[in-house]
Amino acid sequence: MNQKADKSFDERLSGRLSPTVGGSTYVRPQEMDWKPSQFEGVEIKVLYEDKEAGEMTCLLRWQPGTTLPMHRHADLEQSYVLAGSFSDHDGIAHAGEYVWRKKDSLHETHSAEGCIILAIYRKPNIFRNSAGFDPATRKQIKTQRAPVTKQEK
Repeated sequence: MNQKADKSFDERLSGRLSPTVGGSTYVRPQEMDWKPSQFEGVEIKVLYEDKEAGEMTCLLRWQPGTTLPMHRHADLEQSYVLAGSFSDHDGIAHAGEYVWRKKDSLHETHSAEGCIILAIYRKPNIFRNSAGFDPATRKQIKTQRAPVTKQEK
């Protein structure tokens, strides 16, 4: 057996085990209020967030006709559609469907009928003409110039 396999075996659980008290966090989204996001027509309920790591799991409620502007995914993004539908240049996801997006992919998303999605982010998205998001004002921090993306020359 090699050293790597030995280490893997040594890390397995063994002996008498007890659950970690307080190791689970239960969230009741139905008891949370929808909050405005930095984008008009999109509201949010944050279910989990680790700001230092950039991770977030949230519910997003899009009003009919809402478009999220062009943005880049700094890491994998996952979306499960709970109600309605939303789309981009690659297709449309309806209620009960799931879509994930590759790191560094660019797109603009739209919801013609409105939707509610469960979104899981490993890192925040990067938007054109934005230097980030100011939580105090709940608005994007605008840049003086449009950033250059990989697709622009």
